[in-house]
Amino acid sequence: MAEQAQYEELIRQFSAFGAVKRELGRLLPADCPGGSAAVLTLLGRHGDMRISKLSELLAVDMSVTSRHVAHVAERGWIERSPDPADKRSRILRLTPRGEDLLDEMSERTARMLADRLSDWPDADVVQLTRLMARLRASFDDCRVPPARPPARSGAAPSTRTPAITT
Repeated sequence: MAEQAQYEELIRQFSAFGAVKRELGRLLPADCPGGSAAVLTLLGRHGDMRISKLSELLAVDMSVTSRHVAHVAERGWIERSPDPADKRSRILRLTPRGEDLLDEMSERTARMLADRLSDWPDADVVQLTRLMARLRASFDDCRVPPARPPARSGAAPSTRTPAITT
């Protein structure tokens, strides 16, 4: 298992990674904020689904998901149709305009990454992708808090607070 200093360095790298996320976010069209892009991406990856499933995949409250869905639906990027199994529910699906926008955003992002990582060996890009997928899998259900280690008897509480910014 890694030592404390390695985890502290990892925290610093996560914080610095916010700059990468911000730069990638600048590639999004002005009328497509990050939450909207996430909705389109998940529908593109997983196909048609109910809003409850989308909310679960986004790991946000249903009210937040509803606002994102309303935003993308108003722009004609998705459609909401009655669920044949339950007429009270709606099935969300990408429209051709939404698919085109998703393709455009994907191409922009891929071009930027190809440019920024052009001096990386292919094997390093593959390894980074594999490790990031593995890290994400370790946090799959981020709504369930991890078990807290027992407090050390006689130890003063830590005053260190990791500074994680986005």
